[in-house]
Amino acid sequence: MKILMVLTSHDELGNTGHKTGFWLEEFAAPYYVFKDAGAEIVLASPAGGQPPLDPRSDEPDAQTPATERFRADTAAQQALAHTTPLADVDAAGFDAVFYPGGHGPLWDLAESPVSIALIEAFDRAGKPLGLVCHAPGALRHVKGADGRPIVAGRPVTGFSNSEEEAVGLTQVVPFLIEDEFKAQGGEYRKGPDWGVFTLEDGNLVTGQNPASSEAVARILLRQLQAA
Repeated sequence: MKILMVLTSHDELGNTGHKTGFWLEEFAAPYYVFKDAGAEIVLASPAGGQPPLDPRSDEPDAQTPATERFRADTAAQQALAHTTPLADVDAAGFDAVFYPGGHGPLWDLAESPVSIALIEAFDRAGKPLGLVCHAPGALRHVKGADGRPIVAGRPVTGFSNSEEEAVGLTQVVPFLIEDEFKAQGGEYRKGPDWGVFTLEDGNLVTGQNPASSEAVARILLRQLQAA
């Protein structure tokens, strides 16, 4: 069982002068779900090397047992510091892919031809795709086998408009996931703000927010074990 985790390389929060990147809990919780199940994990990012960490996800109130475990795990820290450049990754070598969020993916992974092609390759092969919080934004330009947006006619979720408004970034982000999915014909659904909410449609698994990251990883694992 070999799982690819794709992280953002983007660290600028629009024109605010603040930093962004990936959200620590959304990486750490799935990482340990996969690791504890005996999976081989490969980490990748558009630029390779150390992905930028959203500093807000490093604050005390954002910590969880998974992030604390990561802080004590030098092997995991080393793996994260040396991610593989995304262009060097071949989907054929993996059983599933997982995209952690943070605001960064809205800028780079959403527009990356390499990421788009990679997701399409996993999808065409029927392999599980897991994306959580802002990472579902990476589906923005992805097409299904029928040439339509991959989200069209499918139940999908991601960071909601109300959650984006709550963090004060509605006017900063390049697009709103909820609006984008609805515009593409996706059946966008959401649960309560900040609560666990996931949707599974065939091989496509999406989670609404940081609290949903472990649940998405467990669905991916169940799909892999069933296969």
